[in-house]
Amino acid sequence: MSRDATASTADVHHQTLALAKQLIACRSITPADDGALDLIASRLTKAGFACERVDRGAVRNLWARHGDGAPLICLAGHVDVVPPGPVDRWTSDPFAPAERDGYLFGRGAADMKTSVAAMVTAVERFVAATRPRRGSLALVFTSDEEGAAVDGTAAVVRELQARNIRIEACLLGEPTSSTRLGDTIKNGRRGSLDGILTIKGIQCHIAYPERGRNPIQTALPALAELAATEWDRGNDYFAPTSFQISKVHADGGANNVIPGGLDVRFNFRFSTESTADQLKARVRAVLDAHGLEYDLAWALAGAPFLSPRSGLVDVLGAVVQSTTGLTPALSTSGGTSDGRFLAAVAHEVVEFGPVGASIHGVDEHVRLADIAPLSAIYEQTVGAFLAE
Repeated sequence: MSRDATASTADVHHQTLALAKQLIACRSITPADDGALDLIASRLTKAGFACERVDRGAVRNLWARHGDGAPLICLAGHVDVVPPGPVDRWTSDPFAPAERDGYLFGRGAADMKTSVAAMVTAVERFVAATRPRRGSLALVFTSDEEGAAVDGTAAVVRELQARNIRIEACLLGEPTSSTRLGDTIKNGRRGSLDGILTIKGIQCHIAYPERGRNPIQTALPALAELAATEWDRGNDYFAPTSFQISKVHADGGANNVIPGGLDVRFNFRFSTESTADQLKARVRAVLDAHGLEYDLAWALAGAPFLSPRSGLVDVLGAVVQSTTGLTPALSTSGGTSDGRFLAAVAHEVVEFGPVGASIHGVDEHVRLADIAPLSAIYEQTVGAFLAE
């Protein structure tokens, strides 16, 4: 590598590391941003972006755009973090970024303030470069990804829909890498559907079961059938839909009382082979077939989305391979992300970021050596996508 290239890499590292540290120092526990978005907006404004706050209630959101042509590529992320937990279990203050043993430590280091910093420094370099390019570039950051996620990216998406703004490609900085930077790209996410089921019984003395109806025993065959059902077989990108019971509760108040009801909480993580409406109908069919009296409520956290090969997936994959030497695997596993909202206005939604093994844990961290390559990957992906 030439001396100029080495200096450039060193500059990328130092600039991105410095910004990541500033962001980690913000005590931005959901839904607070603690000044993080003002810091980002100040830098983006100096770089020529038109910055707009789309705040809703206690939630802070930033929409920034450079240019107004098509296609529009968007980088997205969040500055909020989960609480650190018992601070005395951390080796150092979770909101005092620390370098140690080749890693940067702090709450949000991996999820996802380093990605946010890498995106900001990437677009600063991109718009400063004199090169032929088409289209425009945007960023969206929120302080409510880890929480209710109602007034965060979802609110920005509603505003974009009201303005009839469409995004051709969206890249989220979620920590997708498994063991090494670049080994995994998320090109979709499963849907998440919660069910809140109450099986109705008739309370009575346990010695006289004929006087009542035991909701636990009447529900067991139906619950067993639901647990054993094959909902779909997945596809090339998604594992089969998963049904999991997370809570079962019934209490008559004493050991000699049959309870009057049974509460069951369950969740579907579902593929694009099933829809929420199909799953709801199949659950009701099972419950009805067993003759149960019940109430059932639903909460859809997000529908599945998928960006197949071609387009942004291949552009990002090629950049990751050339930068890290790894051929990234495609994955749709894991929990939900704000990609579920952005998919409503973006033709493609893809996620890529640092190793996520330490997220939400004590001594959360990222490798210092991954910081410059991460920012370079974001810059080169935008450049490749908008190249004339």
